[in-house]
Amino acid sequence: MADDDEVEFDAVDSGASKTYPMQCSALRKNGNVMIKGRPCKIVDMSTSKTGKHGHAKVHLVGIDIFTQKKYEDICPSTHNMDVPHVKREDYQLTDISDDGFVTLMSDNGDIREDLKVPDGDLGDCLRVEFGDGKDLLCTVLAACGEECVIAMKFNSGLDK
Repeated sequence: MADDDEVEFDAVDSGASKTYPMQCSALRKNGNVMIKGRPCKIVDMSTSKTGKHGHAKVHLVGIDIFTQKKYEDICPSTHNMDVPHVKREDYQLTDISDDGFVTLMSDNGDIREDLKVPDGDLGDCLRVEFGDGKDLLCTVLAACGEECVIAMKFNSGLDK
């Protein structure tokens, strides 16, 4: 078997769905939902009364968990909506490269260098604190095939 064939197997994921269905009436504030194809955190929701056509409607307002953009949707309460599988994990920051990527180490020692330094205040703060020699943990959020650093905190696990 040629080396080219092996690369394809590395790119295949588990085949598990990136979302699962949930009845609209079962969704809750601070939960997650897909709105207009984007994974969002529900920041506001309201239910209208049953109209003459028989369905109560749920009005959802969500903030995209990656871009912070606001999305809205209205869905009958008996219908299903997709809910993203969201994974949150902390990594120790070991380096920030010149090309804007972070080097992160997981608890079991695995290294990853595939995430960019976040834009805005978080990225600026990350660079300053790391430059000052602080021991930092980065929280990485993963959903729907996207991943990004969403938060940082000082690592208190290593007392010197």
